[in-house]
Amino acid sequence: QVQLVESGAVLVQTRGSLILSCAGSGFTFGNWPMGWARQASGKGLEWISRDSRGIVYYAESVKGRFTISRDNAKNMLYLQMNSLKPEDTAVYYCINDGRVHHWGQGTQVTVSS
Repeated sequence: QVQLVESGAVLVQTRGSLILSCAGSGFTFGNWPMGWARQASGKGLEWISRDSRGIVYYAESVKGRFTISRDNAKNMLYLQMNSLKPEDTAVYYCINDGRVHHWGQGTQVTVSS
């Protein structure tokens, strides 16, 4: 059974930084592309980053500020978030981006000024 468990909700200030984590289980972590997506209130889902065997993509909205990383030996995925803006406020989801998507429970990130 594939499971993805994310770190808890976070409140940070504008220009602040934080790291989200995602712990995977039930699959061979290193064999699957992993990514992060977010959904702001009243907005559609936005894919922001993806890693597939070291090939990394970022959405324009986060490029240069966010960094995806993974530790396959520990079944962990991370998202380093720097220079945060109020527009980054959203629920962030860790995703196993295989043929069938598996989602974490979501992490509420609130960026306040």
